[in-house]
This record gives sequence, C-alpha cells and structure tokens, in this order.
Amino acid sequence: MSTPNGTGGTTGPCADWPVTWTCDVDTLNPAVTGAAVSMATAALWSLTGMRFGTCEITLRPCARSCDDGRFYDDFGPPWEGGRSYPQPALIGGLWFNLTCGSCAGGCSCSTVSEVQLPAPVHTIVEVLIDGTPMASGAYRVDNNRLLVRTDGDVWPRCNDLSKDDTEEGTWSVTATYGEALPDGASLAVGQLACEIAKAAAGGDCKLPAGLQQLVRQGVTISYPDVGELFKQGRTGLYLVDLFVSTWNPHGLRQRSRVYSVDRPTVRRAGT
Repeated sequence: MSTPNGTGGTTGPCADWPVTWTCDVDTLNPAVTGAAVSMATAALWSLTGMRFGTCEITLRPCARSCDDGRFYDDFGPPWEGGRSYPQPALIGGLWFNLTCGSCAGGCSCSTVSEVQLPAPVHTIVEVLIDGTPMASGAYRVDNNRLLVRTDGDVWPRCNDLSKDDTEEGTWSVTATYGEALPDGASLAVGQLACEIAKAAAGGDCKLPAGLQQLVRQGVTISYPDVGELFKQGRTGLYLVDLFVSTWNPHGLRQRSRVYSVDRPTVRRAGT
C-alpha cells in the first residue's frame, strides 16, 4: 500500500518492509543499511505492481444517505416509510424491475447502515463516536470497503469536521489499508538491500553494473544485459526475481481492476 500525494498518484510504500539479511552487515554503516532497506522496499513494491504493504490512516467519513436523487412512487419517499421506485436491473441478459420497501443497500430490502471507505481495507483499528471507542463487535467490513454497523444502531449522519475526533459531534475510522506481505518478502528485501548496501560502501556486489563481458586469464565471463533485465522487471538476483515473478508474473505496473455495469452486486460479508 502506498501513501497518496494529493494529485491522484502515489509517493511510495508507507513503511519499510521487514528484512531478513542474506549477508553479513555488521561491518557496514547502519545509516547505509537503513537506506538500502528503504531503497529495496521501494523497488520491490514497484516491481510487484504497487500491491503489497499496509498503511494506517484515520478518516472522517459521512454516512451514506437515503436521499440519492432517485424517483419515488405514490407511497412517498423512504424516509417517510414509502417504497423506492422500481429500479431496472439486467440479470442474466433479461431486464427486471426491482423495488424494496425501504432505503436499502445493494442486496438487502431492509435498511443497512453502512459507510463506504476507500478499498482495500485490511483491518479496522478503531472507530470513535463523540470521542468514545466503539466495541469491535458493533461493526464489520464487507467487500473490503463497506463499514457495516451490526449493533442495531445507525452511523451518525453528521460529522463536525471543524473539531478533533475526540470531541462531541464527531466520528472517525482508523483503519489499515493494503495487502499483507506474502512469505518470502523479507528474504527478497534482504538480498536486494545487501547488494545495495555493499555497492554504496564501495564493495563488490552482485547487481549488474552495465558490464556485459569480462576476460581474465583466457576465461570469458558473460553478464546479462542490465538494460534488458530492468525492462523485464528483473534484477539478476535469484531471491528477488523469484519473489517478483511469483507475485507479478505478467509485469503489471499496478493492481488490476475490473468494472462491469452489467455485473450484479455481490456482498462478501466480513471481508
């Protein structure tokens, strides 16, 4: 997971990934090894499609409203007990008119008190209402983005953004976003960081430096073309390239997304 830069792009991973060193770093400057871990983290995050790692963020949400601009039938609007106007839905290639007896979510004909958060939500750390933490059993997360209230109450309709979330009349959600690191990430970080640190200290490293062929005492040693390696998203380091090829075999630059206007809404409860 990355941090937003305010322009729709990203600035990089929120924190350095855990590292399992594959070399002896006791003789290296800790400042150098620390910078090497940061560089290795950023490189692997990018090579795996900016997919892995989590960030903790506090949001000040607003509840989803029943008044979403739809037309209503003669029984009146939902907030007065009426039914919503039948909505067309394409199911299995056929059009159906669907209606529910109250303002509802995508699957339920009963009122669902929920707030849509940015996806993907990894875990909910804390929910504050009027500065008081809620019990964790009073809500759940659906579809990695919908915060659903399960204690029979509803989310506040107002959120005074002029106040801190510790004050009355406010509420906030602190959550971690992103996807947890898979097994092997720390070894890949360790091998790449090792070579970066050794190169920064002026020592020999296994990272290709543009040299393609070396002849010594009648022995010719060929090296891979560093330009071609980098174009393919590879580094020439076994553990690093194994990790990247496992988790991003097609060289995607970012997580893929699928949008379908005809696909019915499916709720994955508790995800």
